[in-house]
Amino acid sequence: MPAITLPDGSVRDYPGAVTGTAIAAAIGPGLAKAAVAMALNGKLVDMAHEITADAEIRFITRKDADALPMIRHDAAHVMAEAVQALYPGTQVTIGPAIEGGFYYDFFRKDPFTPDDLPAIETKMRDIIAANAPFTREEWPRDDAIAFFEARGERFKAELIRDLPPNEIISIYRQGDWLDLCRGPHLRSTGDIGTAFKLTKVAGAYWRGDHRNPMLSRIYGTAWRDQKELDAHLHQLEEAERRDHRKLGRQMDLFHMQDEAVGSVFWHEKGWRLYRTVEAYMRRKQDAFGYHEVKTPQLLDRTLWEQSGHWANYRSHMFIATIEDEDKVLAVKPMNCPCHVQIFNHGLRSYRELPLRMAEFGACHRYEPSGALHGIMRVRAFTQDDAHIFCTEDQIAAETVQFTGQPHAPAPMMCGTAPKPPSNSPAPKPASATPSTPARAPSTAPNSNLYSATPSVAIGNAAPCKSISCSPKASMPATSPPIAAVRGRSCSTAPSSAASNASSAS
Repeated sequence: MPAITLPDGSVRDYPGAVTGTAIAAAIGPGLAKAAVAMALNGKLVDMAHEITADAEIRFITRKDADALPMIRHDAAHVMAEAVQALYPGTQVTIGPAIEGGFYYDFFRKDPFTPDDLPAIETKMRDIIAANAPFTREEWPRDDAIAFFEARGERFKAELIRDLPPNEIISIYRQGDWLDLCRGPHLRSTGDIGTAFKLTKVAGAYWRGDHRNPMLSRIYGTAWRDQKELDAHLHQLEEAERRDHRKLGRQMDLFHMQDEAVGSVFWHEKGWRLYRTVEAYMRRKQDAFGYHEVKTPQLLDRTLWEQSGHWANYRSHMFIATIEDEDKVLAVKPMNCPCHVQIFNHGLRSYRELPLRMAEFGACHRYEPSGALHGIMRVRAFTQDDAHIFCTEDQIAAETVQFTGQPHAPAPMMCGTAPKPPSNSPAPKPASATPSTPARAPSTAPNSNLYSATPSVAIGNAAPCKSISCSPKASMPATSPPIAAVRGRSCSTAPSSAASNASSAS
């Protein structure tokens, strides 16, 4: 006998299992018409979901923010149905709602083109007008795999095989069409409305792996009403007018071409701007006591094996082989191990600390062609990078300094060690810094590889998980161990073993 608590605090008792549809109808015809989903104990579920125990519920209408992702999710399902109706033999893969819209990836011999979108949109409107209900079913795993394989849907069959053993296999139907989906969904296709538009096509690798088949992706956007859709499309038009790739050509600043995918050809005017910005940053770094260095582009694979990058980041590195020397070199994707090599060169005294090392490091990373975007997502770039080597006692002061300066490199703690012996001379204090606004989070182009928030590790741990920041073993025993502070997280290359005092790991 579930007791259902509503948002106003009132409680309704039911003799047995009850659906959201029945509860809304009992409250009133207006709610029964407006409610498109419900939040059950804070989790979004279908209106047809059966409630068997005491619960708190809140009904979702089209006016609620929670409705928008569901509208987009349902639009992706309708688009997939339209595509398979118009282009028999096309396989569906995944189709999530995303910020601002939705997409679906399809596998077919000939990729879609923008010319295909109007026909797909028209078919979608027909499916929405049919107002077929979304219904949820749970299938045995083997039956679901056999069903999709029989239909030639090998990607769906693969997805089901890879689900955890205890995962419920849920299927959603809309009329005669069905798809593998966790849900939830709106009540019917008619709840999607007509405020949607297909916007573009693109290529994408299955599961984001370039070794897998190339899929044809269709993007779309969907909103609660036409006013919201029109505002969004206007915003996209304005963004297109301000596209940096277009402006770069018009202003003769730079260009990109197929012979150097992901790399920038800077023209005279653009390079002048580039050097002006770099000079400004260099002046700021000098003012805050950073020592600029320059490290090699090509380094032997043994260094990357020690740092952990080779085992964990190899597929994103460019490799060069030297046949007559039987060596394998890697073009550096980041600067961390190189800066540690400079620090480890020769003996160091804690009296030299804090040592702030900076570099405009030229780095290269393999980014899938589908992820590249002008000069915002590239394969060759300059990383304004920094590491600070300091004692544990200096960490607080150094952190205050680099978080308080808006234009110097933003370091991150790579590892610290215990305090120096009590009989050791006091470490060199960190230099005072002028009062400046707080530093904004990093907005670097390849931002998926960076961390905006510094973190600290005590002892041998290293949050950047790529290199050991310990001093060389030959340092005097009475010298305090050293911490290193780095500009951006290296979390893409976790360390495979603890480091010792003389080697990177």
